[in-house]
Amino acid sequence: MTSSTRREFLGAMLATAGWPLVSQNEMFALMLGSVQDGGLPQIGCYTERCENARHLHRFITSLALVEPAAERFYLVDATPDLTRQIDLIPGVAFRRRAQARRPFDGIFLTHAHIGHYAGLAQLGREGLGMGRTPCFCSPAMAEYLSTNGPWSLLVDEERLFFPEVPLNEWYSVSESLSVRLIPVPHRHEFSDTVAFAFRTRNRSLLYVPDIDRWEDWDIAVQDIVREVDVALIDGAFYSLAEVPGRPIEEIPHPLIPHSMDLLQDAVRDGSRVIFTHMNNTNPALDAGSAEEAEVRRRGFELARAGLRIAL
Repeated sequence: MTSSTRREFLGAMLATAGWPLVSQNEMFALMLGSVQDGGLPQIGCYTERCENARHLHRFITSLALVEPAAERFYLVDATPDLTRQIDLIPGVAFRRRAQARRPFDGIFLTHAHIGHYAGLAQLGREGLGMGRTPCFCSPAMAEYLSTNGPWSLLVDEERLFFPEVPLNEWYSVSESLSVRLIPVPHRHEFSDTVAFAFRTRNRSLLYVPDIDRWEDWDIAVQDIVREVDVALIDGAFYSLAEVPGRPIEEIPHPLIPHSMDLLQDAVRDGSRVIFTHMNNTNPALDAGSAEEAEVRRRGFELARAGLRIAL
């Protein structure tokens, strides 16, 4: 782990103060990254934020679910940063499994936008050479991966297979983990999009890195956030002024202040809401910025690689 990654990891750990700590053998979610698909720095971006990030790389939004006692490991979204992201997963057991080409007990994919599945390429013949692994995604996403190269090679070579998981119903992944795939309104160029709700024996977590508008969802975001212990939600943009020269309709996402307005009562009542998937233009990424301070003042959090969430 580089010194910059260490700093980010320690900062994330400090951000968990006041929340349940992760015991040695307790299952936990580990943030592997927190920025939008293009990464930070982003290609062709030479703003001060991106220039600074060239010395402190921020990984693209992803999550690992780690069950130390059972030595089980799950990946949630496979990003272009995957090669370096998996180094954040702690323990000898994971490294032993990776060297045996069986790093994950399952891979969960939300949709077919580049930041969420392009890392699968590193798991094929030219990279890890991963053994047979279940991939949990929507039927449309499974069809897309199975019928379009180069992803179809992972299926043809029996590196990936797709359990039949019904949408909007709880599905038992193991005796200690269940998942619910929830359709989400988001740009459906190649597949549809799902959010994941994860449930263990003790706690639950919602993962919604991408949505066009909360108001377009057939679920009230306030209700679903109250149903879980922790919600990781789309925090792509803080204001409409961030993307001059591009119509926001091309890249629709709810603004952080709007999401905070919708969820303020839930947070005040004890729900834990963490913004992730932040665009390279988002000023909340800047430590000490007024936007970061406002998010924290209102009781919300900003995800960072290395953040552990007890499950």
